[in-house]
Amino acid sequence: MTIKEVKELLSSNDVTEAQLAELEKDPRVGVQKLIVSYRKKQAKLLAKKEAFLERFSYEKQFWQKGELVAGVDEVGRGPLAGPVVTAAVIIDHNFDLLEVNDSKKLSPEKRLQLYPKILSEAVSVGIGVKSAAVIDQINIYEADRQAMAQAVKALDVKPDALLVDAMNVPIDIPQIELIKGDAKSNSIAAASIVAKVFRDKLMDDYDKIYPQYGFPRNAGYGTKEHVEALKKYGPTPIHRKTFAPVSDFFK
Repeated sequence: MTIKEVKELLSSNDVTEAQLAELEKDPRVGVQKLIVSYRKKQAKLLAKKEAFLERFSYEKQFWQKGELVAGVDEVGRGPLAGPVVTAAVIIDHNFDLLEVNDSKKLSPEKRLQLYPKILSEAVSVGIGVKSAAVIDQINIYEADRQAMAQAVKALDVKPDALLVDAMNVPIDIPQIELIKGDAKSNSIAAASIVAKVFRDKLMDDYDKIYPQYGFPRNAGYGTKEHVEALKKYGPTPIHRKTFAPVSDFFK
């Protein structure tokens, strides 16, 4: 085999141990480098698979009893503008999207790639949204909780339990609160990605109405660009009046 053919074989992910053993006898430096690279990639993939399977540990407690469990997460607690968005996602043991992890650890491009795949593989997905006006009325913490309940109620099937990222959902379903749950549970991680992509799209749409604030770049968070625009143009109807420095305009 030429080195090019060896490279194509190792890239195919269809290599037998017998073929590898034969290639390891090849004295060519180029072939040996390719094998080292292949072994490293396989070790990384194995570690990723093991971590992925480990993030099913909470779900398995319910699956073993034949129960459905939903992961619940939110995005948008800290911004000066826009709603808080939550997602509830039910997955089962067939879920195989290895890249699914805490949305904050993924690039925007990766989240966009995973979003439709999660919707396709999930048993059910629900979304909850509470506007800036609601946040101002009942505070961000309570708005967050209400949005989570809304997301759970939006599911096509009622789950037997919830896995929630560091929150308690005001709904009569047993739940486990997990600190940094999106790094411990694939259900919560999937919910974090769905909520993030959904909210980012909302903020992109708001940019068409209020283009001065740079929402596609800051998602409503208080970046320098956003705060400077706020000082120049004042708040919009989607700004949170109870959040400083927006609140300064209403004193």
